[in-house]
Amino acid sequence: MNSVIVCKEDLRHNIEKVKEYANINLPDDKGNKVKIIAVVKANAYGLGIIEFTNFLIDNGIDFFAVATEEEALQLREAGIKNKILLLSPIVTEEEVKKLVENNIILTISSKETAQVADKVGQDLNKKVKAHIKIDTGFGRYGFIYSQREDMIQILKTLKNIKIEGTFTHFSNSYYDERFTKLQFERFMNCIEVLKMNEIETGMLHVCNTSAFIKFPNMHLNAVRIGSAFCGRVSSQNTLGLRKVGYLKSNVAEIKKVPKGFNIGYSNAYKTKKEKTIAIIPCGYMQAYHTEVQRDMFRIRDKIRYLLQDIKALFKKQKLTVTINGQKCTVLGRVGTFHLTVDITGKNVKINDEVILHDKTKYIDSSIRREWN
Repeated sequence: MNSVIVCKEDLRHNIEKVKEYANINLPDDKGNKVKIIAVVKANAYGLGIIEFTNFLIDNGIDFFAVATEEEALQLREAGIKNKILLLSPIVTEEEVKKLVENNIILTISSKETAQVADKVGQDLNKKVKAHIKIDTGFGRYGFIYSQREDMIQILKTLKNIKIEGTFTHFSNSYYDERFTKLQFERFMNCIEVLKMNEIETGMLHVCNTSAFIKFPNMHLNAVRIGSAFCGRVSSQNTLGLRKVGYLKSNVAEIKKVPKGFNIGYSNAYKTKKEKTIAIIPCGYMQAYHTEVQRDMFRIRDKIRYLLQDIKALFKKQKLTVTINGQKCTVLGRVGTFHLTVDITGKNVKINDEVILHDKTKYIDSSIRREWN
């Protein structure tokens, strides 16, 4: 049976490393600690949002952030009572009302989201908790940093909203140090102007995982940590974080095939000699050998990807899985639910465990998660 294995000891190790690093550089001289906001979006990066969140709570993390309304309500339905920040703004009154009734902290990023939240607060006769999002150069949600007068005018009209935080999101903190520093400067200038106009800003947070590691001076009052808990970082892993999960399956069938035998769709592979093969009930639907779209558009990124592809072509790099500690080559094309591997000369039996990969984020949520 296919399942995602989550290693609790490795996850606990990462949590402690993050907590320790978050408070190496304190934001002031009063002993205040940097708040860790755990981002548990995308089914907690594939590890299982409910189990993952409860494990974080058990290990001292008490503030969470999600990307969708569904994720926020899923945590509440599971009985999780901690603070939850919805990072994406919502403009539908009915949805905002449901979120407020479930004590979800909203993101206000525009005149429209501000007005809807304010109206819902008035209708419910309560203060709506919210964080303000400022767009410092990402081009996504948020008040544009340079349009401060408009932002101030909108925020000053709000009567039923309690601003508990203000944040921005870096667009390229893992590579572009110059632009990250520019975004940070824009954000801090906005905060200064808001305070000068007597607008509450609450806790300030700008760092995602990459910025958290690379720019400790930007930790401010809080940091948003997601992939670091999973041991997956885009920048150099200077904290000694460990990967915490992997996809496993089992050998479903073993047989010998003769020389000249086709394997897989499109007859993409033909044996050059007799081989012993194992069939593994795992494929694209379980995120095996799926590639996220390459989204780096700088010239040097394009050149790097091109060189990697040329290198792979000449080296004839092959996909592999691990069975009983032995690397086994995948033969032919990966199917929707199955793949075939070469086990010729290897000690492999029916039902032996197969370790496929550790990219858990894109594995379908229907696959069982096992916490070991």
